[in-house]
Amino acid sequence: MTRERGSATVEFTWLTLLLLVPLVYVVIAVFETQRTAYAVAAASEAAARAFIQSEDAAAAESRARVAARLVLADHDVSGASVSTRCEPSCFVPGSTVVVDVRSSQRLPLAPDLFGDPVAAFDVSSTHTEPFGRYRAAP
Repeated sequence: MTRERGSATVEFTWLTLLLLVPLVYVVIAVFETQRTAYAVAAASEAAARAFIQSEDAAAAESRARVAARLVLADHDVSGASVSTRCEPSCFVPGSTVVVDVRSSQRLPLAPDLFGDPVAAFDVSSTHTEPFGRYRAAP
């Protein structure tokens, strides 16, 4: 019978490093990407509602951008782009407002290659809000 002393501690340490650390990294990366996905979805919805509740087209665009920026800031997402368009035109009964929010989520601890993030996911959300068929135009 041979005696092996202390090998379980070494094996446990190496298995922890080889299996648990990558698993924790993957979980963190998934959570960060999901956070960004929730942020852009909520931002597009808030921007569309702010646009619809405005009184004129000039104020509507700025209100939509402010609403989207507030939601994105709450989720700690920066660098997102917000675009709005009206179909067929703005503030006409029966028309719709389409808000598109796009962001890029980098993987945690991933380095930049020549100033460009190599490991990044593009996340986008589009929300369509009806103006209302029986609502009077401003």
